[in-house]
Amino acid sequence: MSRQHAALAPLEAFDDEAAARIETLFTDIDDTLSDEGRITSRAFDAMWRAHDAGVRVVAVTGRPAGWCDHLARMWPVAAVVGENGALCYAMIDGAIQRLYAERPADAAERLAAIERDVLAEVRGCKVAADQPFRLYDLAIDFCEEVPRIDDAGVRRIVEVFERHGATAKVSSIHVNGWFGQFDKLSMCRRAMQELFDVALDARCVYIGDSPNDEPMFAAFEHSVGVANVRDLADYFQTLPRYITRGRSGGGFAELVDHLLSARR
Repeated sequence: MSRQHAALAPLEAFDDEAAARIETLFTDIDDTLSDEGRITSRAFDAMWRAHDAGVRVVAVTGRPAGWCDHLARMWPVAAVVGENGALCYAMIDGAIQRLYAERPADAAERLAAIERDVLAEVRGCKVAADQPFRLYDLAIDFCEEVPRIDDAGVRRIVEVFERHGATAKVSSIHVNGWFGQFDKLSMCRRAMQELFDVALDARCVYIGDSPNDEPMFAAFEHSVGVANVRDLADYFQTLPRYITRGRSGGGFAELVDHLLSARR
């Protein structure tokens, strides 16, 4: 069921009885946990508090496989879903478990053609600095390490991906594109079932900020946007059920506070 922007409810509308039942917290990273590219002490402390309270924390991101391996080892998370659902890494019993989506054999060659066309047709963007650590997708930076390009430029990047038959999703910093039938939601479902025997149901909540979170917002009974979700509202068809007062990491900490206070 699609939820319209005007219908976003304040986080306080997430009633205590439902919040107290949450066992798994799925969270985006960039501009949901991070503020201007860094994880604040408040957000990281909130992640640890959720972990220590017995809430399973799962990071769900467009960031590359190389980052995800590190995060799965070093952060207080049960798993990391990366490259917009291409893979999942989880540290279980002292060893990394890895799941991967399927992709066409010629995906790398086709993405190289897209890269050439994007850079030729859209001024001001560049291939993302984290591209060398990616396995499945192509990330085009439109504001992380370049001056922000306008909305028309971002839409043009998406159009180039789609012209080549790729899936393209806009995050708060990149346009990510890939070949293959996967997204954040499909890998979360698979990983939770295969690794933890957990269904995505009313005991789960998702928090995010950008259009690549839409499949999660649409599927989760309990979905939350940090306040900056409004910044990209024009790119959404489906928005989260609730919205925090705080932006980015402050909004994430606000959700954790709400979940843990409901348990008392």
